This record gives sequence, C-alpha cells and structure tokens, in this order.
Amino acid sequence: MSNSALFLVVLITAIFMVVAALVIAKLLAPTSTNPLKGDPYECGIPTRGTSWMQFKVGYYLFAILYLVFDVETVLLFPWAVTMKDLGAQGLFCVLFFIIVLALGLAYAWKKGALKWK
Repeated sequence: MSNSALFLVVLITAIFMVVAALVIAKLLAPTSTNPLKGDPYECGIPTRGTSWMQFKVGYYLFAILYLVFDVETVLLFPWAVTMKDLGAQGLFCVLFFIIVLALGLAYAWKKGALKWK
C-alpha cells in the first residue's frame, strides 16, 4: 500500500470515528424538557439582569501575554533536549527567538499592558 493510500485510509477512519462518536453521544445523551435547563447560572446562583456584560480589555491582554510566554516555554523544551545536536546555529536561532519575545515583552510593558488598573 502506498503512502497516499495509507494516509487516505487513516483519514477516512478518523473521520468515521469522530462522526460515530458524535452520533452515539447524541443518541445516548439524556435530554431534559425543563425550560430552566437553558438558563445561565454561575456557581448555581441565578444571574440578575442581563448575562451580556463588557469585560475590561486588560483581561484579554493578560491572557494573550500568558499564551505567548507559555508557547515560548513549550518551544524551548525540545530545543533544550536537542541542544547538543544543533550546535552553534541552534544557539543563535534560539537567541533570536528569545530576543524577539523580549522585545514583545518590552513593548507590552512600555504600552502599560502589564499594569493592573
């Protein structure tokens, strides 16, 4: 079997399994006809007023900065494991990567994105 045929078999099997799991879950899931089932709750307490409210943009900035540095950590681990094999070129590449992230942090710091107001 060629690589493309094997890939096609794996792809079709994966799609079939996902669709089958969704159909089985839909058929076996318990249903409720209670109209209160769709009401929004927070910690079991009914909400007062509208559920749509604005959040400060600061929350999103912190989340994005967290994701950036979380991804940095995830990408630095494989580099650290293979550092011996990469040599000087690997070192310069990761230094460039860290410098770009440091510049991004400096920019966010200068713009006041790290200040909690």
